[in-house]
Amino acid sequence: MTAAQSERQDRSFFGQPRPLANLFGVELWERFSFYGMQGILLIYLYYGASRGGLGISETTATSIVGAYGGSVYLSTVIFAWLSDRLYGPERVLFGSAILVMAGHIALAVIPGVAGVTAGLILVALGSGGVKATATTLVGGLYPEGDERRDAGFSIFYLGINLGALVGPLLTGLLQEEVGFHYGFGLAAVGMAIGLTQYALTRKNLPANANEVANPLPAGRRPLVFGLAALVVALIAVLARTGVIRADWLSDIVVTLSILAAVAYFVVILSSHRITVVERRRVLAFIPMFIASAAFWSLYQQQFTVITIYSDKRLDRDLGGWEFPVSWVQSINPVFIIILAGAFAAMWTRLGDRQPSTPVKFALGTAIMGVAYLLFIPFAGTARVPLVGLAGILLVFTLAELLLSPVGLSLTTKLAPEAFRTQMVALFFLSVALGTALSGTLAGYYREDREVPYFGILGVVAIVLGGILFALTPMLKRLMGGVR
Repeated sequence: MTAAQSERQDRSFFGQPRPLANLFGVELWERFSFYGMQGILLIYLYYGASRGGLGISETTATSIVGAYGGSVYLSTVIFAWLSDRLYGPERVLFGSAILVMAGHIALAVIPGVAGVTAGLILVALGSGGVKATATTLVGGLYPEGDERRDAGFSIFYLGINLGALVGPLLTGLLQEEVGFHYGFGLAAVGMAIGLTQYALTRKNLPANANEVANPLPAGRRPLVFGLAALVVALIAVLARTGVIRADWLSDIVVTLSILAAVAYFVVILSSHRITVVERRRVLAFIPMFIASAAFWSLYQQQFTVITIYSDKRLDRDLGGWEFPVSWVQSINPVFIIILAGAFAAMWTRLGDRQPSTPVKFALGTAIMGVAYLLFIPFAGTARVPLVGLAGILLVFTLAELLLSPVGLSLTTKLAPEAFRTQMVALFFLSVALGTALSGTLAGYYREDREVPYFGILGVVAIVLGGILFALTPMLKRLMGGVR
């Protein structure tokens, strides 16, 4: 192949490297299956047997969904370690995609609680693995200084949101027409399509896709595998003996996330391998970690409280036909697709005049609180109009675009040289904590207590945003020039 041919091939996917199409496809189908399944999961848990569900109480069901969502982000820490120390990102991605497909198959074909247990464990682990490695692989397609990188990531994230948009629409329609297990089955088919196209073209990925960044010495592997087996056995025993209960699951994941985050902060801050400037930057990240967890604890209630709200309070009539509950989950991706480019253009236009990251975090957290206060005027309304909920979800999206895209970027900027991976893990732990907490908080939601529920959470988020805004001058000094 000539150099000119190689260059043309390297720009064969919308001017981007050809392997981006492969990663775009597997991520699109993984998100299709993930959000498609999650769109019908909660109602499957609490619907009665006459409606095809398991008849679990709403409090327990929201705890399960919150714990599952939090576990996805907790598992990113594990799979990032496997990628860095044992197998490399490409192998971890491929194995994780297989786990995701197996989990959806389990939900589709195994009846009852057994199918939910096996399915959610496999999907949580697999999705965490995909999340931990896909972004790394996309970044590895571009040499340092390649100006196509940002555009490539924009295309990649378009795939994420297309999957998140279409998945709930199709699985929800299938669930409504023929049953839950067919909806779960469609999620499995979607993941199988993504996995097949990835398997056929994975050889086109660059050589660094299989690179193990920090190989674990062979002599330590038996110890690591032994400890992993011990932890799995302990969890199985605790679950079998009733120590781990379904209605406690989100609380357990919240506790694990807090303990892991505290441990990470202690290890990093007490290390002799970081400089004074790096230590100050890590200290600056603590208030933003808290704000991130608070934001996600409200935002992720789209899959708990907002699902219940859509099922019981929303007017879903379209010309005499009631559209599926899960379709509400597709509203946010529509807004993301429309607005993400506008936000990116706005930040580019503002340049160094754009708000600093702490200000963006403060605004995102406060606006999320405002979104919750917007539920209050609809309290007591017999059937909430769709346009009302869509407007609230638009405010959700504005808050997300202020905080979420800059989170990982900020983490990499503030990370000490010796702890880059651990700092990324800390950001994911804030998402895990918030997501699990969304399940715990949802246990307090009642239709007849909407004003105090939405009001208290909204005011708390606004106050936290205000505190972070007040701390911004100090945080900017601690950040030492990082915006």
